Amino acid sequence: MYARQSLRRLALNACATLALAFGTVAPSALAASPPPVAAEHGMVVSAHHLATDAGVEVLKNGGNAIDAAVAVAYALAVTFPEAGNLGGGGFMTIRLADGRTTFIDFRETAPGKATADMYLDKAGNPVSALSTRGWLAAGVPGTVAGLEYARAKFGTKARTELVAPAIALAEGFVLDRGDAQMLAGAADDFRKDPASAAIFLNNGEPWKPGERLVQVDLAKSLEAIAQGGADAFYKGPIAGQIVAASRKGGGILSAKDFAAYKVREMAPVECDYRGYHIVSAPPPSSGGVVMCETFNILSGYPIRDLGFHSAQGTHYLIEALRRAYHDRNTALGDPDFVKADIATLISPAYADKLRTGILPDKATPSLSLGGVGGGHEGQNTTHLSVVDGAGNAVSLTYTLNDWFGARVTAPGTGILMNDEMDDFSAKPGAVNMYGLVEGPNNAIKPGARPLSSMTPTIVTYQGKLAAVLGTPGGSRIPTGVLQVLSNLIDHRMTLQEAIDAPRIHQQWLPDQTYHERFGLSADTIAALEAKGHKLVERRHGNHIAAILVGGPKIMGLPAEVEDDEGVPIPPAALFGAIDPRLPMGDAAGY
Repeated sequence: MYARQSLRRLALNACATLALAFGTVAPSALAASPPPVAAEHGMVVSAHHLATDAGVEVLKNGGNAIDAAVAVAYALAVTFPEAGNLGGGGFMTIRLADGRTTFIDFRETAPGKATADMYLDKAGNPVSALSTRGWLAAGVPGTVAGLEYARAKFGTKARTELVAPAIALAEGFVLDRGDAQMLAGAADDFRKDPASAAIFLNNGEPWKPGERLVQVDLAKSLEAIAQGGADAFYKGPIAGQIVAASRKGGGILSAKDFAAYKVREMAPVECDYRGYHIVSAPPPSSGGVVMCETFNILSGYPIRDLGFHSAQGTHYLIEALRRAYHDRNTALGDPDFVKADIATLISPAYADKLRTGILPDKATPSLSLGGVGGGHEGQNTTHLSVVDGAGNAVSLTYTLNDWFGARVTAPGTGILMNDEMDDFSAKPGAVNMYGLVEGPNNAIKPGARPLSSMTPTIVTYQGKLAAVLGTPGGSRIPTGVLQVLSNLIDHRMTLQEAIDAPRIHQQWLPDQTYHERFGLSADTIAALEAKGHKLVERRHGNHIAAILVGGPKIMGLPAEVEDDEGVPIPPAALFGAIDPRLPMGDAAGY
């Protein structure tokens, strides 16, 4: 039997329906956080219980964390089509049991025929529908190449064994309420694309809970990948079918784009915070830089003594994020095209300099920091975390960009395509749909990878693996990961408490700070507004999937925690937890 989410946890998830996902219920309105899931030998946390089960089975059968992560990612392409994918891309942060770390970039790339003005109308204004829906919105996918690269270099199992669970799920799985609700939310767009409608609608109507979703074409594509690896996707019939559909649908993908796609293995961004060592994502992700820069600034303040979401502590967090996102939006981009001084941005000396501009009693006007912003990112991504019994760890975040990507499927493949081109700057200086101001560093260029916020992160303490975590949420990803870590380190919460706690978000522009309902008291809001902060209530769109090693609190803190009946939780090697902000997902181990 698996160790997995408690019955109380499942009840919370059942109550946190899509009303919660769309912001009508606040996480803090839920009951007190239950204990995280405990296991001895391996732990998997992902956005769908069937995908989590696939990963646990791989671990039980002797696979390592990389093997399990690959299996989970393929399974999520079937069971969580809103974000799990073969037609998208992402990032993977790895820490091996011997302490080595690496980062795998399999982000989507702009097609060879892409141009800087391809999403502008005749008057030179961005047309958002062109970059968010349909074949012109799609970048060259990287997921299959990335998963195969990771498996071949760091895994131990045959590809056929790791893809097999996804093939079985594509041959049919029963939809639960959350699955059906998510599919129903995209029904109108699916009706516009016959290939998508044939799969994700049941005779033109949304699927219902308890019905069986069968994806015959996707099973065939997965079988081809299982047998032929990345070449089957990038150089075989699958690529041909996608290119043909793109041409027919007004897109610009080509066979040359697929054949030329390359995975990049890079050094992670690394920094320290109060004795903990953080290993995270480098450009083309902004996540590691934003998080390290923010933590460096916060290290100069007594955040724990100030208290969770106190007015003064929140003021310092807002000001630190404001400066980190300013640098994110003005300095970062694809490192093949934009040369940023990352070492300076994440240095303690630079944080010391930034801290001198933060006044304790006054908000900094965002525009006073100067500059034009960089890119934005769709909020609908997914993350999985895995730790095996040997201590290998994987933090993997991948995406189609929006829920269900561009909402088009290549006939005969069952593969939904991304709308990742929307992550580029359609027009430098313009305000995008998320309120971010676009800049030239993230302009569309053939072969470039759009700037991302995905932040797959691994934390160590005194040389030992301590935590693995990440989340979806677009520009809110770094702030979500950072606040969970601060909750663990500064405020000494258990893993589930740290995830459930309400969050804030500040991204430089617009000059507003978002806060979740009930996350700030009326007195705190009044005190922050008196300092000049502009506060807006808004849901923090995360779905944190996290694992702690050694206890339900982060390593280095007292570990004993009582369950709901006041009984101490027995010791275990691994503790996993999933965010209640979406009504699906599971943590399980053995």
